[in-house]
Amino acid sequence: MSLKITDLCVNCDVCEPVCPNKAITEGSEIYEIAPALCTECVGHYDTPQCVDVCPVECIIVDPEHVETREALLAKYATLVREK
Repeated sequence: MSLKITDLCVNCDVCEPVCPNKAITEGSEIYEIAPALCTECVGHYDTPQCVDVCPVECIIVDPEHVETREALLAKYATLVREK
């Protein structure tokens, strides 16, 4: 699954720098997570770093981008190869 930032986001900028896949960018109103780049930190960390640092708890699992842990690991492997 990819994560999603809800409209509760206060644009505090703490999530973007901790994302190891550079999946988080500043959107027109709030920060956004690119589903193609988000692995929920699988392959990097035990927990999603953006969720860990978010002061308003506005980062949730995106129900529109459901992926298994195996799919997230495969995405991670592809992203690491592309770097």
